[in-house]
Amino acid sequence: MSKASFLPQEIIRAKRDGLRLEPQDITRFVEGLTSGKVSEGQAAAFAMAVFLKGLTVEERVALTRAMTASGEVLRWDLPGPVLDKHSTGGVGDNVSLILAPAVAAAGGFVPMISGRGLGHTGGTLDKLEAIKGYRAQPGIEVFRRAVRKAGCAIIGQTGELAPADKRLYAIRDVTATVESIDLITASILAKKLAAGLGGLVLDVKWGTGAFMASLEKAQELAESLIQVANGAGLPTAALLTDMHEPLADAAGNALETHHAIAHLAGHRRQERVHQVVLALGAEMLVLGGLAADLAEGKRKIASSLESGAAAERFGRMVAELGGPSNLIERPHLHLDEAPVRHEIRAEREGVVTAIDTRALGLAVVALGGGRTRPQDAIDPAVGLTQLAGIGTKIEAGTPLGVVHARNKAHAAAAAARLRSAYAIGEKMRARRHGLITARLERRS
Repeated sequence: MSKASFLPQEIIRAKRDGLRLEPQDITRFVEGLTSGKVSEGQAAAFAMAVFLKGLTVEERVALTRAMTASGEVLRWDLPGPVLDKHSTGGVGDNVSLILAPAVAAAGGFVPMISGRGLGHTGGTLDKLEAIKGYRAQPGIEVFRRAVRKAGCAIIGQTGELAPADKRLYAIRDVTATVESIDLITASILAKKLAAGLGGLVLDVKWGTGAFMASLEKAQELAESLIQVANGAGLPTAALLTDMHEPLADAAGNALETHHAIAHLAGHRRQERVHQVVLALGAEMLVLGGLAADLAEGKRKIASSLESGAAAERFGRMVAELGGPSNLIERPHLHLDEAPVRHEIRAEREGVVTAIDTRALGLAVVALGGGRTRPQDAIDPAVGLTQLAGIGTKIEAGTPLGVVHARNKAHAAAAAARLRSAYAIGEKMRARRHGLITARLERRS
């Protein structure tokens, strides 16, 4: 098919009928997404055809490359490796706020393109925008300067980076095609490739608090991401992590940011969060040639945190992106607090045997701390803290968590959701999986 005779409907028809698309046809379709030659209806039809018929690995690579090339691709001239991590999201997952500066303090450079929350899992940008003054979508030059000066910068997708992905994702969101592993893979990796990375580590979550509920689906997504990333020239590794309970014991934007600052400053380091930070950080340092093996990588990340170097990098990043210069020292001055706090106490003794983690995430959304539509405003102050974890032994009256709400009616509704999310039994059954369930090797 020549460029002059480009017909989007013929590409849609071929995929609808289960045929393999040629790389040049995928490229032309993506170019049409960017230029406007492909209509909203055609983009929706393409997304549904891919959802129903799937793509081969070669087609996924071609789609990823084409969406990457639809905008600017950053090039870096830095005295260290350019590395990043991507998480598929989970309740209480504030790892990026700790990990990026820890890797920067260990010699890496982390230009992280992150997303907002939609649904129950929360978003890294929403956590950072809870900081007064923080600019989550600066221009490319401000982004570059922050990476050079702080070693890391966490921002949202700009119009210059992978614009075809931005358009296609908006269409997928309203056409019931978000869950396509083919399209998820291309969407995630197009942004990462556009950021000019030299190595990527994936945190693919599974469980009641994750986007992928089953271990099998999470593994399928992780394998797709590794295959396509390496096929597109980006060395990549992945961890599968368990999200049957909140990762941190806090959920909500300002509250999770407070939690991350406490971790960075050494005031309180929760074991589950710390374990994931060390594991992902070690993988990043090995990919970047900054550690000989994972054991050395973990030691270097731990040292970045213990020395205070990671906290200093985070503070520098926040200031470079418009936030306050004393956030680490005075977080309460720069993060809003909800006026109503309501402690939820257990009604019987026993042990926490299970948590409907998705229900906790939805409780935060109902409080105003998340979105049901992309355009919704959020309240950064609301959420949950002091959440009891699986295996916690409790007595009648033991706190299960604390609700932070804008008013008493919202607090009461969230309290009911929180209480119903907890299963309390006589004894805890042995867990089949650890927090870090599996590690997928990088493939050449």
